[in-house]
Amino acid sequence: MHVAPVGGTAVQDHVALAEIELCGELIIAASAAEERLSLESIDEVLKVAEERARSGDTDA
Repeated sequence: MHVAPVGGTAVQDHVALAEIELCGELIIAASAAEERLSLESIDEVLKVAEERARSGDTDA
């Protein structure tokens, strides 16, 4: 068995880490909800409106 060396040689994919974090947030929200999450609830969890405001996107 080959074990990765210790000492900071791991490559971090920041996009993948952000996606994993968002999936975790959705899992937490879904497990706390009594019913299925609506599209609006999912957008709220993923902070879609905040991202659109930050990027200057005014389309809904």
